[in-house]
Amino acid sequence: MRRKKDFSGRWSTASLIALFFVLAFVAGAVPPKTGAQAKQKKALFVWGGWEGHEPKACVDIFAPWLKKQGFDVEISNSLDSYLDTKKMKSLDLVVQIFTMSTITPEQEKGLLEAVRSGVGLAGWHGGLADAFRSNTEYQFMVGGQWVAHPGGIIPYEVEIVNDRDPITAGLARKFRMNSEQYYMHVDPINEVLATTTFSGEHASWIEGVVMPVVWKKMYGRGRVFYTSLGHVAKDFDVPEAREIVQRGMLWAARVFGEDAKPAGRRTSGAR
Repeated sequence: MRRKKDFSGRWSTASLIALFFVLAFVAGAVPPKTGAQAKQKKALFVWGGWEGHEPKACVDIFAPWLKKQGFDVEISNSLDSYLDTKKMKSLDLVVQIFTMSTITPEQEKGLLEAVRSGVGLAGWHGGLADAFRSNTEYQFMVGGQWVAHPGGIIPYEVEIVNDRDPITAGLARKFRMNSEQYYMHVDPINEVLATTTFSGEHASWIEGVVMPVVWKKMYGRGRVFYTSLGHVAKDFDVPEAREIVQRGMLWAARVFGEDAKPAGRRTSGAR
């Protein structure tokens, strides 16, 4: 049985009310404003690259869900979508699922400039953090790069380390995955929301290493959300994994929450 959480002295009444509306929105109880009340938000899904990560199947999970939240959703399987700079800057969110592959300087510029200008970026696993391996500015934007997954498909545990953030609030503090446990090179600026710890069974020299699994950060004025979960579509059968991505997309699109705060400017003790 999970221990009841004592919110006394940790969250203000206003914060708890705000969190209630965030969670109600995610659950579909509070639909987004439409028509004259608010401008409809626009999202672009760009998928492709290595088929082993099942990019189209993942699009088919999250694009319909985002439409139900009131978004105008466009789906593309070409990086040429990034070339229309005017259109890119009119978006609220780009969701990229494009493992490995290459990107032209012009395509990369369109994406980078859009995010710097304030467009949100969201993605998971190799679709965001193992794309375009030779493009360091792109990696600077994402906040990390995959380098290994010792043991391949293995059981491992994810721990929420910031349960105050609306992306992770209310979720099980720990949950299990049976998938690739990503070892990554990560940006110290990332605001980390969940981690995993390596056992050392498959690479003895990394025993005890605590690795970020979910983070958010800023790139210019753009919000960037990432999780290393989601090797294949069935990984999102784990409720926590799916919920984290859904909330992460909404956060990146500025539906709720505040901008990420650079790690070096925050006090310790996210719990």
